[in-house]
Amino acid sequence: MHIRTIFTAISLLAFGAADSRAADISVTFGKSNEGSLPTANASCVAADGKAAAGKNRSPALSWSKGPAGTRSYALAMTDPDVPADLSLLNRDDTEIARDLPRMEFTHWILADIPASVTRLAEGADGDGMPQGGLPLERTEHGRRGQNGFAAFLKDGPHGGYMGACPPWNDLRIHRYRVTVYALDTDRLTLPDAFTRADFLAAAKDHIVSSGAAELTYTINAKATK
Repeated sequence: MHIRTIFTAISLLAFGAADSRAADISVTFGKSNEGSLPTANASCVAADGKAAAGKNRSPALSWSKGPAGTRSYALAMTDPDVPADLSLLNRDDTEIARDLPRMEFTHWILADIPASVTRLAEGADGDGMPQGGLPLERTEHGRRGQNGFAAFLKDGPHGGYMGACPPWNDLRIHRYRVTVYALDTDRLTLPDAFTRADFLAAAKDHIVSSGAAELTYTINAKATK
């Protein structure tokens, strides 16, 4: 997949709304929630003022156990800082101002994570960038949904993790937020190819607790928060 295609894809389509329940679950990236997303977890890295393909490994995650009655977990990773005006992306003749309108993009969605699982190793749900993403299947660590690329690219199922790749001309440092949900059901009723929007609709009456953590990432040396 060409880098420019990745940039355009990452900037499209926001799904769902933030969960309003109390954040009772403690979520941790790797060993820390401080600083930047490791470059190994990004799908692009800085290169000569622009970008090159990254390793795209799903991040190491852990979370505290949900309350009594928790029968499964789910997680979603989103970027709420994607520029809304796609015509500005990765252009040599312009910079994307920090205060321009933004939208949300889904990088990762897993449902039906067994209640016994409260930790995912780095690379557990993505390591590299296979054409079309990973299969939409049930794994030992949960059922894969479609990341945001599935809404408009037709070259595969786009399951599994797709890492950070903010536009190289964006002056805003992007945030990458993982939300973990504790659910009162083993399995949700979801379509074969489900999105984050499908998950949020199906999980609405089953979420008993949630929590989130975020790191930042940019490939623009001039970007600020």
